Order: sequence, then structure tokens, then C-alpha cells
Amino acid sequence: MQTVIFTSTIFGPIKSRRLGTSLGVNLMPSDGKICSFNCIYCEAGFNEQGPGTSGIPKREFVKKKLKAKLQLMRDSGETLDSITFSGNGEPTLHPNFHEIVHDTINLRNQYYPNAKVTVLSNATMASRPAVREALKLVDNNVLKLDSAIPHTMLAINRPGSANVLPDGLIADIAAFGGKCTVQTMLLRGEFNGEHINNTTDAEVDALIEAYKQIRPQEIMLYSIDRKTPAENLQKIDPDTMKQIAERITQAGFNVQLTL
Repeated sequence: MQTVIFTSTIFGPIKSRRLGTSLGVNLMPSDGKICSFNCIYCEAGFNEQGPGTSGIPKREFVKKKLKAKLQLMRDSGETLDSITFSGNGEPTLHPNFHEIVHDTINLRNQYYPNAKVTVLSNATMASRPAVREALKLVDNNVLKLDSAIPHTMLAINRPGSANVLPDGLIADIAAFGGKCTVQTMLLRGEFNGEHINNTTDAEVDALIEAYKQIRPQEIMLYSIDRKTPAENLQKIDPDTMKQIAERITQAGFNVQLTL
């Protein structure tokens, strides 16, 4: 069974396809996964692997580890494009997410003032006031929307709550007033005997209508690039990716396409 790949609170830096040289901040356990989604393509595996035994890192621990890593990187002359909240689950589930974002911005300003602070989130906690305020503070507020059609979204993202549906997520993302980036994973495949495909004309049309409500600064389109816990998934070919990106661009959006 595929399991978590981030075994520390601070990891990297890594070369990200979309963010450049990125230093990761994992606010979930280092030996387990906690997430409000259970996506079939998640590189950190399924939620069924459990939350592990290490627990969620404390605010002061995150601050201490991040400061030490930034100090080490700066002293050795390393470059940094982004400090990125990602890891073994949904970072906004951390009870001190708001405070940790403030700590991170202060440390960024001290050590790498030109670097961006990025949060990769599935938007399920975006309606919470403290989370919303924190996401408004970061440079790159990147929010997931893989499908605007309920059946497909439920099949791909498998939210832990039955109340999480595209309309609610779209409304919560739209409430940022355009100060966000939307990240959409395109894929095809089979899972639990069901065919899943969010690249059809109907799917793309629905996504474009959702993007019109959200008015994001940018849309990140990408497909599978790493091993997935659901084994029968396919990376979308470059020509199809380019065609979908062109449709979205023609609708008036800035698209970052990662092939």
C-alpha cells in the first residue's frame, strides 16, 4: 500500500513543476495522514493508512524547525522561490494554522524576503474565519477544484463529509474575490469498478462556469506525475492538456499548464 512520503515537518527544498525551488511545510503527522479529502491520485496515499503516532506538530516546533532550515539555507547560499504548505494531508486542518502562517511570513521576511508563501489547500476549511484570514495573507493561495460536477468530484476527491459538494466549494473559493489560484488535476481511469474522466466537454464546460464565478488570478492545470494509490489511473496526454488549456484561455483565464 502506498503511504506518506513526507517524513518530517520541514522537507526539501524540492524542484516543483509549478512553484520552482520549494521548501515544504508539513502540518500533519510525519508518519500518517489526516485529510478532509481522500483523493484517488494523492501521492501521500489513502487516508485508510491512519494518522500514525507522531501527532500534529506544535506551533513552536514548526517555527523552530523552519527557522533553523531557512538559516541553514541562507548561510549556504541556496536560493528559494516558495515556502509551501503541503504534506501528509490538508494543512488548514491544523488548529493553529492561522498563527503558523503569521510565523512563516515573519521568517520569510527575515531570511528570504523575495520568496513566496504558498498554501496548497482543498478549500474544505476555507469558510472558517481564521483559515480564510490566513489564506488572504499568503502570496499564493492555491485551492483545489478537480470537478464542478458532483458525481465526478465525489469519485475523485472522496470528501470525508457528505456535505462537501462542488457548489459549496466554489462559493467558498469565490469569496476570496479573485485573490487565489485554482489548481485542477486532470485524469482518466478506473476506481472501484467505476470509470472516471474529468476531461470530457461537459466536465470542462462545468469547470469554466465555476472559474467564472471564482475569477481566479490563475488556473493551474496538471495531470498525474507520480505514483498514485489508485492503480488504474492515466496521465492525460499533452495534446489533450493543451486543447483543454486553450479552451479555458479562450474563456478569458490565465492558465499555467504543466505537462
